[in-house]
Amino acid sequence: MTVIVKEAALADIDSPTLYAILKLRVDVFIVEQQSAYPDLDGLDAASDTLFVWAEDEHGHVMATIRVLGLGAPVQRIGRVATAADARGQGLAAVLMRRGLELTADADTVLLGAQSHLEDWYGRFGFALDGEPYDEDGIPHIPMSLKR
Repeated sequence: MTVIVKEAALADIDSPTLYAILKLRVDVFIVEQQSAYPDLDGLDAASDTLFVWAEDEHGHVMATIRVLGLGAPVQRIGRVATAADARGQGLAAVLMRRGLELTADADTVLLGAQSHLEDWYGRFGFALDGEPYDEDGIPHIPMSLKR
């Protein structure tokens, strides 16, 4: 299978692809994890936000991340999600590496990790940076990568 990594601002994503990205986020964060929260938080439309996603050769969106604050000293990676039928292929890691390339000019990159993923994010250089917290019934931890 061929995997294609793409990135674009909200205004530059065609409607079917945007729908697939947002549906993936809803499927993972709201349906699968049973967390009712406002995924559409207004940050997707910010001028310094970039969507990054992996799709197969047929254009099926398999994984996605969101990069916030591009160009700022402190940037953020979030909304890391992989479709259930695409897990175990390393797609989230591919997107995280691309996200870190895109944030190379940042002094610090932040993320809010589900607690059980601390070691996974640690592979990319992120470290615990604060106290655990509950987000929509799921234990989270703040993490940062300082450069």
